[in-house]
Amino acid sequence: MRCETADQPPEINLVDPKLYSDGDPFVQWRWLRANEPMYWHPPTDLPGFWALTRYDDIRAAYRDSETFSSAQGILLRPADHGADPGGGRTLALTDAPRHGQLRGLVDKWFAVRSVRAIEAEMHDVARDVIDKALELGSCDFVADIAARVPLYVICKMLGVPRSDWDRLYTLTSQAFGAGDAATRRFAHLDILGYFEELQEEKADDPADDLVSVLATASVDGKPLDADDIILNCNNLLVGGTENTRIAAAGGMLALLEHPEQWQRLSEDQALLPGAVEEILRWTSTATHIMRTAVRPAEIHGRRVEVGDRVTFWLPSANRDETIFDEPDRFDITRQPNRHLSLGYGEHFCLGSMLARVELRLLYKELLARSIRVELDGEPKLLDSIVVNGPELMPVKLIAS
Repeated sequence: MRCETADQPPEINLVDPKLYSDGDPFVQWRWLRANEPMYWHPPTDLPGFWALTRYDDIRAAYRDSETFSSAQGILLRPADHGADPGGGRTLALTDAPRHGQLRGLVDKWFAVRSVRAIEAEMHDVARDVIDKALELGSCDFVADIAARVPLYVICKMLGVPRSDWDRLYTLTSQAFGAGDAATRRFAHLDILGYFEELQEEKADDPADDLVSVLATASVDGKPLDADDIILNCNNLLVGGTENTRIAAAGGMLALLEHPEQWQRLSEDQALLPGAVEEILRWTSTATHIMRTAVRPAEIHGRRVEVGDRVTFWLPSANRDETIFDEPDRFDITRQPNRHLSLGYGEHFCLGSMLARVELRLLYKELLARSIRVELDGEPKLLDSIVVNGPELMPVKLIAS
């Protein structure tokens, strides 16, 4: 997303998708941080909600899970859509103790040791994806590169047969793409249907994979319901692909827009881990996260009532000038870099280590082979209030 200087905007509307595809949301966020850090956003086609834009406020709310619940949904939804079907059932949409019980089932799969154990296979995936993109010459960095690496990796971890990886790629592209609502809805249903069949197979013949873990798991002495298994499989698929895809593409776009940073990386690949952190801060792909108040609270003198929706605007937190020196500067050597792109508290991103390794391996593959990436058209940004970054990014890959 672009950032420009401006005085008070004529109006605050954080839920206009065009703001993120064609506008500059940082103007509004900057004004809110300075003037109304706890802002009541009036209803639109969405119910009214509180908007937090400062880093410290968002981090504190993340930590206060006894006040701010995830179980009623973590994204703004139109009132006529009803409750989120995953509420109280999936990793992302549960509170203690259920959240900890579900997380405990799969936590070790995303721990440092487990991720390192499959790093060689992830490198193979990145290499194969880059090879195919090189054969094309011109491609869409989002669809042909950034989307495929995390999707193929999480498919392997879930136990999706390799023969089905491209099928899941097509379905996820439709489910999260720019197509019409009916296409997205049917793609989501097809994904759920796929996992319904896969969890039945794994329950009968479990293997060493995440779907088998969920299909044979018990919580409080009771097996997980089939619907809970399916929803959590979908949660892991989405969590393991969507934000990493956009961060990988957005990070490449930032490096193309700041070629001196790419040059520094090419001269010293030891800078890659820090570069990945700056890419995560800069892209901040999750635009907002929502919580619902389950007890009264007061923030900056404003009263939050039970049932109120409270939203965390993460790109704003990650550009908070009281936390980050020159926050609107892209700097791969930034230290410290305690961004909130991967959440905070008990809902800190389960796949944070996996995402970091995927990003590092993708850029490392491009650097190690001295592959030059050039824009081959105008990037198109996502028209969404949920995730932000490139939707389409035509590039040429040129092998040296």
